[in-house]
Amino acid sequence: MNILNMTLEKIEEIDHSLRDKTQKRLDNLTKPQGSLGRLEEFAMQVVEITRDDNPSMKDKIIFTMAGDHGVTEEGVSAFPKEVTPQMVYNFIRGGAGINVLAKHIGARVVVVDMGVAGDLSAKDSNLKIKKVAHGTKNMVKEPAMTKDEAIKSIEAGIEVFEEEFKKGINIVGTGDMGIGNTTPSSAIASAITGVPADDITGRGTGISNDALRNKIEVIKDALKVNNPDPNDGIDVLSKVGGFEIGGIAGVILAAASRRIPVVIDGFISGAAALIAYKIEPKVKGYMIAAHSSAEIGHRIVLDYIGIKPIFDLNLRLGEGTGAALGINIVDAAVKILKEMATFQGASVSTKIKNPKVPEKVS
Repeated sequence: MNILNMTLEKIEEIDHSLRDKTQKRLDNLTKPQGSLGRLEEFAMQVVEITRDDNPSMKDKIIFTMAGDHGVTEEGVSAFPKEVTPQMVYNFIRGGAGINVLAKHIGARVVVVDMGVAGDLSAKDSNLKIKKVAHGTKNMVKEPAMTKDEAIKSIEAGIEVFEEEFKKGINIVGTGDMGIGNTTPSSAIASAITGVPADDITGRGTGISNDALRNKIEVIKDALKVNNPDPNDGIDVLSKVGGFEIGGIAGVILAAASRRIPVVIDGFISGAAALIAYKIEPKVKGYMIAAHSSAEIGHRIVLDYIGIKPIFDLNLRLGEGTGAALGINIVDAAVKILKEMATFQGASVSTKIKNPKVPEKVS
């Protein structure tokens, strides 16, 4: 049995057995019931994911997966593909947005070469080489990868997660780097949701109107040439996906198999979440959507899966930056559950059940 199948066998629905106990705790904290809104929802979800009514958020990991894309030959990006390896080295040196925000929340960044076109040095312990190939093929002309490569990319994501799990993981964030990767992400989103490319494709790194029209036609052509099966996540990934997208899907599946909450970043992570969801729908309960990206297709993806973003800050950087901020909020929610006093513990009077209304003087 391969790694993917073994991982899928371990994924169960999230456990609701501690819901009543946790709700009672939340309702008895020194506040009006429900007054902390979605923070209470996130605390409950973490309890149900972990099967622990006193969950820890000590070990935070953000996996930033990198890969190149053959479809950049079609002029779909504002930046050259050379930026992908350059940014990977920036991650390793600690100079990128994700490094700043991960440090801010006390998370470690694990950078993974899933399919960068160049050969990167693995001397730094923060870089893992799981290269499936030197970039995908041009999906306008042929499938982006073979089915075996698609499975290999997912399993590489699982392997990376498992390697870090041995060191300790309490919560995971997903991130990406890959010039041109909003194009395969849009293709994945269109293929699975059925929303036309015209309505799901955004500007990525900031392309012009003419380039956007070209990008939409490229996606339409790729979908026509490859005809991916919308009900088969691996088929969609192999035909119009990317290696870093497969890697992120693997991380999501692995996190679910280990009962670890996984905070999803932006549009590329959303496309990976779609792949994971199509492979195993039970992963939905383990996912927390950090934000709604400026990319127009991201909200469509989240609505399709049925998960609601925590915030909308008009982010579109990727790397895991939105996931880092999302982890910070989930961490705060768990601290509320664990550290806030109850009415009884703080000797604070509870709500009056039937307040006496004073009689009106006529």
